Amino acid sequence: MSIPDYQSCMLPLLKFYSDDKDHTFRETVEALAKDLKLTDEERREMLPSGKQEIFDNRIGWARTYLKKAGLIDSPKRGINRISPRGFEILKQKPQKIDVHFLSQFKEFQEFRALRRIQSDEVSELESNDKTPEESLESAYQSIRNDLASDLLQRLKTCSPSFFERLVVEVIVKMGYGGTRKDAGKAIGRSGDGGIDGIIKEDKLGLDAIYIQAKRWENTVGRPDIQKFVGALNGLRARKGLFITTSNFSSDADDYVSRIDSKVVLINGETLAQLMIEYNVGVSTVNAYEVKKVDSDYFLEE
Repeated sequence: MSIPDYQSCMLPLLKFYSDDKDHTFRETVEALAKDLKLTDEERREMLPSGKQEIFDNRIGWARTYLKKAGLIDSPKRGINRISPRGFEILKQKPQKIDVHFLSQFKEFQEFRALRRIQSDEVSELESNDKTPEESLESAYQSIRNDLASDLLQRLKTCSPSFFERLVVEVIVKMGYGGTRKDAGKAIGRSGDGGIDGIIKEDKLGLDAIYIQAKRWENTVGRPDIQKFVGALNGLRARKGLFITTSNFSSDADDYVSRIDSKVVLINGETLAQLMIEYNVGVSTVNAYEVKKVDSDYFLEE
């Protein structure tokens, strides 16, 4: 069973409140998760931002919509319970409660008008059964994936020396390598077979990471990784980083999971995502802040 969309959560949520008791948001989420038989894995699924569980977000918006339609009340901060109107609706035994159903109530119509959604329209949000956060984050993720694809194409056409400098920039931005000057000297200078560079793991240089950075088109297979690991062993090195603009074979992934040396494989897609995350080769066009009501501000002494 997949996580139900926020509109599908409305009726179960209202039924949960039918005991006419006060409920916190957390106990509501836990009760509905159990009622809907969600697995632990489904409960842990996060929005793309990684800041909130998807199920919690959907229950939150289902609760908001029911409240805007007057089906539930909030007698005090953080507490909800069913309203007289909510009881009347449950007596009708509706098969489904969704945005269309709630549109019969004037309060909900005013809420929608405030959000600049006309009563005779169906927004993209409602037709896709996504909460506002999900729609926003989906759009953001789509833009980010397009950007990553563009970056990857550029990585594949840049010169080897430029690629090495770019790798240095990313590693330093991530907090490794000490200074950019120190890291830059390390890359492409060691000359040891299978090793392109050595970089400090921390600014104090307490440990070293050996690097191979290759601007390749073909899939990197197990033999390439074995050669790299062999070079590490020859230098008594414990940690390695293999970076490529292409991908790694499943055999290569399996191999590094079985060896004693700690070797991290970074493919082109991951490298592009790291460039975006650490602002290497990208610039900010727009920034949007998502805000919520500060309930503490409105507490009167």
